[in-house]
Amino acid sequence: MSSNVSAQPRIAIIGGGLGGLALLLTLHRRGVPATLYERDPAFDARAHLGGSLDLGWKSGQRALRENGLQDAFDNNSRPEGEEMRIYDGAGKLHLQLGEGHHARGPSKGKEDIRPEIDRTVLRKLLLDAVPPSLVQWGHALSSVRALGSGAHELTFANGATIACDFLVGADGAYSRVRPLVSPAVPEFLGVNGAEISLAPETTQLPALAETVANVGKGTMMAMQDSHILGAQVNGDGRIRTYAWFRAPASWTIPASDPGAAKAVLRERYAGWPAWMLALVDHCDESAIYPRALWTLPVGHKWEHVPGVTLVGDAAHLMSPFAGAGANLALLDGLELGLALADLKEKGKLGEAGAVSETVKGFEENMCAMAGRVSEKANANLEVCAGPDTPQAMIRRFREVTAEGEREG
Repeated sequence: MSSNVSAQPRIAIIGGGLGGLALLLTLHRRGVPATLYERDPAFDARAHLGGSLDLGWKSGQRALRENGLQDAFDNNSRPEGEEMRIYDGAGKLHLQLGEGHHARGPSKGKEDIRPEIDRTVLRKLLLDAVPPSLVQWGHALSSVRALGSGAHELTFANGATIACDFLVGADGAYSRVRPLVSPAVPEFLGVNGAEISLAPETTQLPALAETVANVGKGTMMAMQDSHILGAQVNGDGRIRTYAWFRAPASWTIPASDPGAAKAVLRERYAGWPAWMLALVDHCDESAIYPRALWTLPVGHKWEHVPGVTLVGDAAHLMSPFAGAGANLALLDGLELGLALADLKEKGKLGEAGAVSETVKGFEENMCAMAGRVSEKANANLEVCAGPDTPQAMIRRFREVTAEGEREG
């Protein structure tokens, strides 16, 4: 960004996930113009993806609260989704939290709980809070060319070309923006698997009564011999299940052949209780997806590059075993937006040096926190996908709970 740029520099956000939308909303509400470019042709292009998220009071909920969306979150989230049940591969219940079973005694208020909300519902709340003109759909980023002084020219797959003074990569695990600041690429965590789900209407079948009852209202985790079945109830009644186990990165579920895919999973979990295997037998055959687990290096950071930064998975992709990815993305968007809005208030948003100094500080704080959380996510995954579950996982869970409110 050159020193003669106007007080309202051109800000481009790549990616319309939670981090990008939180940033766009934070800027919009504080009078800072920005445009978000999303590769999907429309909001509902991938509405089938993304399960239920638990948002923390100081992280994800804070990003909503400071943008006027706390009531909307409260109206669309499910405190009962906090319920957690942990089983072994024989179907024995080892731990139950929520619904009267609390880890730290009775909840005292909103700040003590982490209600669940479906990713799609949350994304729609954010999207509906900004003018439609600020989001450009069908814009997949193809290339970026530096123009000097922190400015960049962006070329999209649809042929459009724009110039910006400040570029934010909120474009996920395989970010097209990240190479501008870092050579890091995602690393495989040694755990592979699949996502399946019971369609809402399927959960009403008498044959699934035991399954639905044992899953409960929130999350069910079953673990044994480095195998995991994790099921969570979504707001529309769908029960989404993740089957994870030790397997090479090359392993993949034959998703295009539902019968074969089910057979592969049944073999993987042979001997597990019938009510767990029913999650496989009755799964929605149009919604079977590969789900290998990848991460950016723990503690990933970079030397600040003027005119560009990253948020969310583009900056700190990690496994879901800290329950923090969405919370951190929302917090990233909020804190970067607040930092830029503060510069506007001081009349310094058009000053390249001031922007670089501010964004550098944001990056350092973001990467430090993400590094701590990513380390915990990896440690949790090693326990959950290890040989001594579920007992080792329960011990780990109690240790983490004893630490108080977690980061992310």
